[in-house]
Amino acid sequence: MTTTPYWLGGKTELAVPAATRRGETDVTIIGAGVTGLSCALTLARGGMAVRVVDTRGVAAGASGRNGGFALRGGTPAYDEAVASLGREHAQGLWRLTETAFARMLELGGDAFRRVGSIRLAASDDELEAIEREYAALTADGFVVERVARLEPPLDRLYAGAIHHPGDAGFNPAVWMERLAAHAVEAGAEIVADTVNPEALPEGTVVIAVDAHTSKLLPELADAVQPARGQMLATAPLPAVRYGVPYYARDGYDYWQQLPDGTLLVGGCRDHAFAAEASADDDVTSTVQSGIERLLVNLVGRAPTITHRWSGAWGETLDRLPLCGPVPGRGGVWVAGGYSGHGNILGFACGELIGKALLGDVRRELRLFDPRRPSLSQRA
Repeated sequence: MTTTPYWLGGKTELAVPAATRRGETDVTIIGAGVTGLSCALTLARGGMAVRVVDTRGVAAGASGRNGGFALRGGTPAYDEAVASLGREHAQGLWRLTETAFARMLELGGDAFRRVGSIRLAASDDELEAIEREYAALTADGFVVERVARLEPPLDRLYAGAIHHPGDAGFNPAVWMERLAAHAVEAGAEIVADTVNPEALPEGTVVIAVDAHTSKLLPELADAVQPARGQMLATAPLPAVRYGVPYYARDGYDYWQQLPDGTLLVGGCRDHAFAAEASADDDVTSTVQSGIERLLVNLVGRAPTITHRWSGAWGETLDRLPLCGPVPGRGGVWVAGGYSGHGNILGFACGELIGKALLGDVRRELRLFDPRRPSLSQRA
């Protein structure tokens, strides 16, 4: 059962301005999600002729099927990033997403609600983990706040929380329509077409399909593997209790409530890891039942459910994205493997590749190098 995400509001696809480019194309981008459009915008503004190709259209994948969380940083908590990458690289990663998000806010306007996000601890061990993240962030000068008191029913469900005031909730459909419009206005062409994995377009090509990376680059099948996140949405509830993005159990549960009272809840992928290692946009009874139980805990009853959907992303072993030239493939670049944290990182990586192709190679590309050893140690 393939489902339509809540964000489309009854539409079958996003509204994207038509644009036709005549003549030669300098760069072909495969994938019209946040990464592909970010890269296209950067290149087009830099004077390059750009064509974006996607079989399903703009934001048909995870960029339009996610939970609407704009979280800075990477998938590992900040203290974990410091331990695994070193303080300099961890700081650089966090600042990369902060500067990228600032540009997203300029481009997306009121598609974003900068209300912060709350990380909850579902156990004493997780409470210790968020305290470690709080200490590491404050030590390096990043703004984070302890939540002094949780309101019911969270006070009986969770052991504590921290607040990231710089994060946001957003509407993926509105954001992606605006990003696509900016790219087209800058001169990029966006077309719906199929791509033959055996014969990629000639010249410079950027592969930006995240969960589907191995379909076009089979040599990266072990480096980037698909994972699916399922969600549901309720009819508007009388009171808005959860007006910011919340996440708990290391991100396996997440939810936010929109100003009209609609509650969006997702997660529970750990209820069926094997089945959720999939790039299909389907929902399953096992995971949806888990989300429904979470929903009842949050609301105190079983409200009307109006939408069920899913979106797939790419996972890497070290939980950092791939962003750079593909080894052994002259002229081919890849960006993906955001490990569920691609709403800001995906935009940032699109910009990094676009700038590199324009001659401005940023130091962050070394951190995301597709040739790094930590990608090849999967059992």
